[in-house]
This record gives sequence, C-alpha cells and structure tokens, in this order.
Amino acid sequence: MNTEEQTDRSWQAPLPFAGAVTSVERLRALLPPPNATTLAKIQRGLDHHCRTFISLSTFATLATCSATGGCDSSPRGGPPGFIVVLDRHCLLIPESPGNRMADTLSNIIERPRIGMMLVIPGIGETLRINGDAWVTEDAGLLSRAHVMGKAPVLGIGVRVHEAYIHCAKAFMRGGLWDKAAWPDRSPLAPVARIIRDHGRGAIGDGSVVAVEAAIEESYTERLW
Repeated sequence: MNTEEQTDRSWQAPLPFAGAVTSVERLRALLPPPNATTLAKIQRGLDHHCRTFISLSTFATLATCSATGGCDSSPRGGPPGFIVVLDRHCLLIPESPGNRMADTLSNIIERPRIGMMLVIPGIGETLRINGDAWVTEDAGLLSRAHVMGKAPVLGIGVRVHEAYIHCAKAFMRGGLWDKAAWPDRSPLAPVARIIRDHGRGAIGDGSVVAVEAAIEESYTERLW
C-alpha cells in the first residue's frame, strides 16, 4: 500500500481518545442547540457596533485550512484600526513582516475561507467573523492599510458572512486581563533557550546568546 492509500485509510485507524463523539447527532444529544438569542445576534454584515469594535481592536487570530485539511491559527496585531473596514461587508488585513512561512496566505489561496477573532485589550468580549478571503497585492487597495507609515506588500481581503460578539467567559475563566490570576512563569525556560532547542542550534553559532541577539534584531528592526 502506498503512502497516499495509507493517508486515505487513516480515518479507519483506532481513535486515540476514549469516548470520541463521531456524529453530530450524538453531539446534539449531549449538547443542546443554541438558544434563539444566540442565533439572533449573528450579523450578516458589519453594522456600526462591529465597525467600532474593529476600529479599536489591536489583536486578531486568523483561522484557515489548506486544501488537504491542514489547519492553522495565526495571530495578527497592530495599532487600533490596523484592520481596515472597506464597506459593510468587506475588510482588509495588512500583512506585516513575519517568518515568511506564509501558512495563512497559502491556505487562503488553496481554500479561500477564514475565521477571525478580534480582541480589544482589557475587554473580555471578542468579535467573531467568518467569511471568504483572498490574498491581494493591489497597491491602490493596500494604500488604505498603512501601518506605522508603511504600506504592506500583501494583504488579506475578507468578505464577511457572519459577525457576532462572543461572550467573555473564556477570558474570565483564564484570567487573561487579571494580573493576579497569571501563573508563575518560573518553570518556563527563557524564550531564546526554547527557540535554540527547537531549532537545534540553527541560529548563528547555536548559542542562546546568538538567539537572543536575533530576537532583539527582529523585534527592533523588522517589526513593521
């Protein structure tokens, strides 16, 4: 059996978790459908509340999926308003310098769909957006998405299908904005050491000092 056939049959392998729920019918037997209020709040475009939320958001996560089903969730950040509302149904996300793996962009090209969660610092509620997405290099369009005085070379255009405010329960449970609830980070190794170990010494001379220098250069010289 070749690798492709093995991949095609992988779903037949024993599930790695006991009690796996494998049908929507069983899921709904355990978890009742959402109530009418939850469904009623879903917007089919960007009303003035959504547009205001986007104008204040400084952080977002972008969830995408490749043609073969590989999933990715990637962060984006910028000053308030870095995500540009083009009209009631469309917005533009500038692509800032990153690690150039381009997982999000490649996924969108292969399967032009996106799920987003937008965050305003200090607020537990988030704005959820689902829709179609495209990668754009149109200079005229991207000129509307200047960040720190620079126009991006690429951007992500999104046509909104759904937008809704998500409750703050997850942020409250995780104590995200409550400094007193933050965990003791002493067991965590310094990030430079983690990157050195994960990268198997591929940066500079392979030392933690070299990684620290690379991180500092990236954060100070290539943030935008």
